Amino acid sequence: MIEKKLENTSIHYWINDTKGGSAIIFLHPAFANHTCFDTQLDYFKDFRVITIDLIGHGKSIGKGTIKDTAIYINQIMETEKIDKINLVGISIGAILVQDFANKYPDKVSSLTCIGGYDTNNFDKNLQKGNTKQQIKMMLKAIFSIKAFAKDNKKISAYTKEAQDKFYNMNLEFKKSSFKYLSTLSKLVNKYKTQKRDYPLLIGVGQYDNDMAKKASVIWHESEPNSEYIEFSGAGHIVNMDTPEQFNKVLKKVIR
Repeated sequence: MIEKKLENTSIHYWINDTKGGSAIIFLHPAFANHTCFDTQLDYFKDFRVITIDLIGHGKSIGKGTIKDTAIYINQIMETEKIDKINLVGISIGAILVQDFANKYPDKVSSLTCIGGYDTNNFDKNLQKGNTKQQIKMMLKAIFSIKAFAKDNKKISAYTKEAQDKFYNMNLEFKKSSFKYLSTLSKLVNKYKTQKRDYPLLIGVGQYDNDMAKKASVIWHESEPNSEYIEFSGAGHIVNMDTPEQFNKVLKKVIR
């Protein structure tokens, strides 16, 4: 993978040297970075693969806002001369790829959202059950990123291998980067869902929390042409817990 910095931004991204073929961009969950998708790189080596450090994560520290991620993706596509792209998002990555699909529907080849929810029709009452836990986790992070990472790995990943890797990524997340996440709410219930001319895959891990499971099912039921899958043996970050299953399922969606 070749590391690049998007001109006039703080965004760092990585792209392989495959020429031609379909393009895929992977967006990672909060508190992680582009290495979240290391287990996808070899499997999809025949595609043009792009991974990115979201603003406030990894090397993408500086001026910018996470709500402008769709604009950054579009700039990357223009830089790399990509007309259409397969979007894959995990957790907040799933929120951000939906925003791109809302803003640039003609540039979407497929949309895969794992551990997310329908940002265009989200019932905020679903979130109430998780609010206390989220506040507790935020307070823990303020006092100790290490303690936060220790708890967050158990919430996010199911297998020991995925937990250990996610823990190390969390340790690199800076306390000052929490400010970058504050604009995510501005992407919720902002657009009306239009007819999709591309495949939509909605996924969730077997051991993800109840809210994520319920939100995924509700979304799938509201879009009958979507595909829904619950990944067995996986937590929230499905691609890290069960990479082989995830890769095979995703490959069927790629256009």
